[in-house]
Amino acid sequence: MGMLCAVTFNRYGRLYYLDPGDFRPRVGDKVLVATDEGPEVADCVWATEWVDEDTSGFPKVIGMAGDEDARRDELIRQRKAEARVAANRLIREHELPMKVIAVDHVPGGSPGDEVGAGPRTTVYFTAPHRVDFRALVRDLGATLRCRVELRQLSARDSAKVQGGIGSCGRDLCCATFLTEFEPVSIRMAKEQDLPLNPMRISGACGRLMCCLKYEHPLYSEYHATAPAIGEQVSTPDGDGRVVGHSVPRDAVVVRLNADGSRNVCPKASVCGSRKSYEDRYAV
Repeated sequence: MGMLCAVTFNRYGRLYYLDPGDFRPRVGDKVLVATDEGPEVADCVWATEWVDEDTSGFPKVIGMAGDEDARRDELIRQRKAEARVAANRLIREHELPMKVIAVDHVPGGSPGDEVGAGPRTTVYFTAPHRVDFRALVRDLGATLRCRVELRQLSARDSAKVQGGIGSCGRDLCCATFLTEFEPVSIRMAKEQDLPLNPMRISGACGRLMCCLKYEHPLYSEYHATAPAIGEQVSTPDGDGRVVGHSVPRDAVVVRLNADGSRNVCPKASVCGSRKSYEDRYAV
């Protein structure tokens, strides 16, 4: 057992669970969180409480934010807003097919900076193709008076940064708990008997939904041993033909030859000629 609290760096942003250590932040308190760019201020949105999980691997709260930390955080937010406005204006002037997704600003003198390094602003954007933004970087650096970096995001990375609500009604997986994107193929949707309509199986990013990957091992294991739809099988209630699969219940739906009724039978109790898994689901 251990204690955990949840914080966020942006309103309605991603939640980060931390070990409070010797501190007991309450909802609304501002705490300091260690990042690659140095300590950053975050808002506590879930007060400290005991949990059953082992919390030894969670990052720790390094302190409660003071007035100086709050002023520094407000300055960073102001610089981010100024950089976003300037970037959008200059993108229009240069007539570039770019869309600003997020802005990050690191003031000079952060612990992770090199000696003598000044402030740095990073602009994350999306574009339909590679963009020559050298002139934009030069003008943006002159406007903001700091070092500027532009980084192009993929469709999935863009959804991860922006966040949103998926078709399931929950926050996007990539914006909450997914740390790495795994390959997702159309074959996964086919094996799960989902409609092969891009509008139905695509996420907010326009790519195949990451959740297709979650249940894929369960469906693969099921289809490797279950009789295919249309096969003649024997069940405890008599012979029949498979007319459906029920993967969550590990069962098959069989229409009996005797009276035409449909029975849901456990897969283990059904005997039939099982075709090759690759043959049935080859793309």
